[in-house]
Amino acid sequence: MSGKSPRITVFDLAARKGAGPPIVAATAYDAFHGHLLAESGLDIALVGDSLGMVVQGQETTLPVTLEEMVYHTRMVGRGVGGEAFLLADLPFGSYQSSPEQAVASATRLVKEGGAQAVKLEGGRDFIEHVVRIVRAMIPVVGHLGLLPQRVHAMGGYRVAGRSPAEAERILDEAHALVEAGIFALVVEGIPRELAARMTREIPVPVIGIGAGPDTDGQVLVLHDLLGWTSEKDRPRFARPFSDGRGEALRALAAYARSVREKSFPSDRESFHSLNE
Repeated sequence: MSGKSPRITVFDLAARKGAGPPIVAATAYDAFHGHLLAESGLDIALVGDSLGMVVQGQETTLPVTLEEMVYHTRMVGRGVGGEAFLLADLPFGSYQSSPEQAVASATRLVKEGGAQAVKLEGGRDFIEHVVRIVRAMIPVVGHLGLLPQRVHAMGGYRVAGRSPAEAERILDEAHALVEAGIFALVVEGIPRELAARMTREIPVPVIGIGAGPDTDGQVLVLHDLLGWTSEKDRPRFARPFSDGRGEALRALAAYARSVREKSFPSDRESFHSLNE
């Protein structure tokens, strides 16, 4: 028998609601990232449309296409190898038009990308979309609060749910999404108090990003938590757990210096002919 851990399922994640350790998730965009997350024992590898900003250099997530999400999800899946739950974002323009479009796009992420579940942004406007995707036998994660795909409609990236009315609206939408069939909910950029209340009242796992410590789990962008992004580009809520950017810059500078000084490659790092 193989010593490989059994694959994490939606039921395993759902069972963590109010029990066991918090769910740990991070974004991943290629096989190398997926392998890193799996080897580190993280629960969820999220192939986020954030790749538009952190990988493609776009100003927002909006230009990311479904084809690109399928491609990156497939790569991450190879790296994860079943050791972490593979979750993929439905990108902007791939589900908003109709429930039929949403089902078709979600199906591609699962069938071609290998995703175990899909995540979509928005509340009451997309209840029927969620219902139809779930009916198509595809697990769905909701996403409320700060919605990057609505950056223009929201007037920029801002904390959501600060007013009592907006907080109630978000909570109401969370309940509606649960009724529609989501098995987990990501809440982004909302006050800690609102996230704590949602976690108490919502019967599915609530995973926070910029939502305080009282949720059922946390997710961060990999480049932020590894310290690959500069301080000016890193959100306030994203703690760097290493100086990845600094280490990379030091290593690249050392490599360049060694090449220019002709100390790399050394004789030991070189090949020789057979008669030498």
